[in-house]
Amino acid sequence: MTTLAFAALWIFVFSVPWERIFVLPGVSIIPLFTGAAAIGLAGFSALVTGRIRRWHPVLVAALLYVGWTACVLMLGGAGPRLPSKFWTWTQLFLMMWMIWELAATEKRHRGLLMAYVLGAYVAAFDTLLIFRRQAGALRRFAAGGADPNDLAMILALGVPMAWYLALTTRRPLVRWICRAYLPLCVVCVGLTGSRGGMVVTTLALLVVPFTMTKLSAGRLATAIVMLGIGGVLAVVYTPETLIQRLSTTGSELEGGRIGGRGKLWVAGLEAFTRHPIIGYGTGGYKQAIFPILGDATQVAHNSYISVLVEQGSVGFILYMSMFGAVYLSVLRLPLVERRFAFVLMVTLGVAMLPLTWEDRRAVWFVLPTVAALTRLRLAGMGAVPTRQPAVMPGRVPVATRQPPAAGRAEPGQAGV
Repeated sequence: MTTLAFAALWIFVFSVPWERIFVLPGVSIIPLFTGAAAIGLAGFSALVTGRIRRWHPVLVAALLYVGWTACVLMLGGAGPRLPSKFWTWTQLFLMMWMIWELAATEKRHRGLLMAYVLGAYVAAFDTLLIFRRQAGALRRFAAGGADPNDLAMILALGVPMAWYLALTTRRPLVRWICRAYLPLCVVCVGLTGSRGGMVVTTLALLVVPFTMTKLSAGRLATAIVMLGIGGVLAVVYTPETLIQRLSTTGSELEGGRIGGRGKLWVAGLEAFTRHPIIGYGTGGYKQAIFPILGDATQVAHNSYISVLVEQGSVGFILYMSMFGAVYLSVLRLPLVERRFAFVLMVTLGVAMLPLTWEDRRAVWFVLPTVAALTRLRLAGMGAVPTRQPAVMPGRVPVATRQPPAAGRAEPGQAGV
């Protein structure tokens, strides 16, 4: 049963990077059905076996956060119909629990990382196809008509995962598939024209020099060549208009405009001061900034400010405690795993700055996956040595007794 549940989970994770390719109005089809199947099978398996793994603190924090969102809605008088975003919170928590339960071995954990990388390949190739077909009609390109900024961040998250798998796998084909993802990601992020995506991808690529401590000369040369190829291809294939747009990143940051997000952040922080404890409730950001900006169509474009305004300071602390719990676990990992997990978490944290990503599947996938890595590695490091049998004074254990040398008699035996 757990095998079937993990298979459904693998397909679900595989579909996360390209979930916008096959959609109904407002619904991503494949993640919806595979996620529901995986949660159902995982829950049934836990019910039949009666075994549930001891929770990581990130799960406790996530459950408290989801519970708080429900309390805020009740205190705010949300009415009989709860917002769809609240049900998203519930589903994301179940997904987090499912990953924690099913990624119980190193093979399964690597399988989930590989599922995300392969899914990112699908999104990247679809982006290339769109660029090839509509290069003259579109200014920015993204798989499935998704938001280019979203896609750039999703692709960037795959960089540390791909490089970690390339470092640790023993299969040459898998190693080269993961290595080849790095230049492909650089090219596709360039095609999205996302300035934030470019910054986040640069941070993600830091996983390469940070983990070069165990690379042989050949692998080091391969890494440098792959990164060089990615840079050259990005320059060659990225349209001039997108290069000009990417070049304005510094001026946007210095001017505080950040693509028009600055005014939304200031309005959100002002709205927070009016309801600092419990906030405005799930989905209440637009309502919160309407008296300030007179615009009820804009979201926060910042995950942290969005949580702060909607869930108040209490909800913000609970939400950030999920990240804190994972960061504390990362500090106990061995060197290579610690640096990989640290780069992945920093990449995620920065990716959430310009986007309203607090309820995205990619975020709630990374947190339990890193937590599962810490469980696997620390369990291996903390293995207890086998207890030796007690030995009476003056006696030699049977297991350690050496056979007599050739031509030499045992005590109490006559020589030959």
